[in-house]
Amino acid sequence: MSAAGAAIAPLWRLSMGARAAFLTLIVGALCLMLEPVAPWLIKWPTGWVLPATDWVGAGLSWFLDAIKPFARACSAMLSYPMDWANMALNGTPWPMVIGLVTATGWYLGGLSMAALGFLGLSFVLVSGYWFQSMNTLALVAVSVPLAIIFGGILGILANEIPRVKSALQTLLDVMQTVPTFAYLTPILILFGFGPVVGLIASAIYAAPPMARNVMLGLERVEPEIKEAAIMSGGTRLQQLFQVEIPSASSQIMVGVNQCLMAALSMVIIAAVIGGFNDIGWEVLLTMRKAQFGQALLAGMVIVVFAIVIDRMSGSLAIERQRHDIRIVWAVLGIAGLFTALALLSNSLPNPDDLTLMNPVAQAVDQSLTDFTKTNGAWLDSVKNTAMFYGLLPLRIGLDNAVLPFTWGFSWTMAMSAGLFACAGLAGLLLAWRGRVTAGLMLVILMGMLETGIAELPWPFVLFGVAALGWVASGRRLALISVLLLGTILLAGLWERSLLSLYLSGAAVFACAIVGGVIGLVCAVSPLAWKAVRPVCDMLQTIPLFVFLIPVLMVFQIGEFSAFLAICAYAIVPMIRYTRHGLVETPGDMLEAAVSSGATGWQILRDIRFPYAVPSILLGLNQTILYAFAMLVIAALIGTTGLGQSIYLALGKADVGLGISAGAAMAILAMISDRMVQGFAEERRRALGL
Repeated sequence: MSAAGAAIAPLWRLSMGARAAFLTLIVGALCLMLEPVAPWLIKWPTGWVLPATDWVGAGLSWFLDAIKPFARACSAMLSYPMDWANMALNGTPWPMVIGLVTATGWYLGGLSMAALGFLGLSFVLVSGYWFQSMNTLALVAVSVPLAIIFGGILGILANEIPRVKSALQTLLDVMQTVPTFAYLTPILILFGFGPVVGLIASAIYAAPPMARNVMLGLERVEPEIKEAAIMSGGTRLQQLFQVEIPSASSQIMVGVNQCLMAALSMVIIAAVIGGFNDIGWEVLLTMRKAQFGQALLAGMVIVVFAIVIDRMSGSLAIERQRHDIRIVWAVLGIAGLFTALALLSNSLPNPDDLTLMNPVAQAVDQSLTDFTKTNGAWLDSVKNTAMFYGLLPLRIGLDNAVLPFTWGFSWTMAMSAGLFACAGLAGLLLAWRGRVTAGLMLVILMGMLETGIAELPWPFVLFGVAALGWVASGRRLALISVLLLGTILLAGLWERSLLSLYLSGAAVFACAIVGGVIGLVCAVSPLAWKAVRPVCDMLQTIPLFVFLIPVLMVFQIGEFSAFLAICAYAIVPMIRYTRHGLVETPGDMLEAAVSSGATGWQILRDIRFPYAVPSILLGLNQTILYAFAMLVIAALIGTTGLGQSIYLALGKADVGLGISAGAAMAILAMISDRMVQGFAEERRRALGL
């Protein structure tokens, strides 16, 4: 064998992951070495950019103009149920609304849920935002039935027509990964400005969860039940509506719950284009005025609604005995009697006058002012330390971030050589111990840190993503990933995409570390889980915009505030799935480990953790999707990249830029999703699951 053959042979005896990492490392090194003579390897030349956003804008504008008359007619029709819902909720005396919610809570969940409904609506009453809250409920009350009907029809079609199913799943993936701000622009152009636009946006956003759960519920109907329906001689419609849908009712009600929560989470986003007097508009208005006490109060009203609606609608998906209907009528009777007496005596307070929480909001503002004055230097130190020593090096690399102003010295070529030498030695040590892939990945990560995510050469990124896709799920995912990323490159959105990838990646990494540790502690300590679980429940019911308020209150506008908001929203799946995976280890495996004399740490490291990896990867997958969803919202408080482009496109009504940037973000999210799913599936196969 020749010398070249002897050198190549060991490479192809390595694992697929090691070969992919080695080739990626070679591509990155070549790009850096050739930069002086081929700068186009680092930055995609402007002359090579296609006017894709202009093409998309022109095509969509023509299409939107063609269907605008029909859309405006639909908007006019939907204004009627919206007005009726507003009149019904605002015209009903507040004691009756509170009584109705309390009675519903009793019927669905007994005393605890009745108390939750009563206390929650009472808080809304004394907050001074009663009428705004009723307007928000009117939007939810109309948008949710639309989403349920539309999503239900899609789910049934996918179940009945197999050819539709794969296309529908792709459509739902796109609808759930394209940022909401991206499709607000065409909706605004089609339907105009006003409450109905917010209603339509909420219905579109809330339909996919309903469709997915209808599909899942119908798939899970037992074959014996379907066979019994066929043997009884019923038509296909009778089988579907009288047998299969009732059998899938629990899963369908989960879809209704998620549909309600999705619609409620859209109320502030809908306020951006709806612009009417609802609670979402109050949050936006007070945030813009830097009235953080009032913004927090309005945000808490949305959180209260979210918790009450989540608990009550969630109970519909659980098969349990409902509580005494006589108590329901008694509660309604008491509320009606109280309302009648108050109206007859002209003593029913106007909700606008019940502003008992205003002093609390003012106290929050004053306390915040005092806190920032007292601790301003410390807060700036925390923010600057995180930016200068963490986020900035990740963004632009050590060679650009290490400056005398921040670090006290300048980064030199000798330091780069030393960093790569240390990484190479550590990589060789790992390879010598049999962990070749880990050693190569260490060198690659050090190179990325030295260069910066936003400054990475485009051939390195394309090849690295292709290699990851190949290892995760085969050549099909690798090819699709490269083609999709190539569209971003040609459209001139590459640099903004890398900026989005940097911030979301940093947040996902932080969530993986912190959330993984919290999940581990909760798996080991049931007491810790009892304390953490209510916090996780609350964080998952808070609409996205509300996460911006506390970070703005403390750290003001900036990239660090956006980073914290993304972490707060995206950390919950990592905690839940890590804990779930670690506590679901089969008992026979644990018994075998204990009988062999393994310690608790050995059981955790060698038994529980390997078995929990698929679940942990699923949590990581959800964390990535949550981070991308929050990225556009965080653009309001100081991010750059695709999120900022989408938000600016909304302000300019630039359909081409909004859709193109939204599609680019959806591509990044979908590629990440498929890769993590591929690694999780491979791990499940290794475990025999």
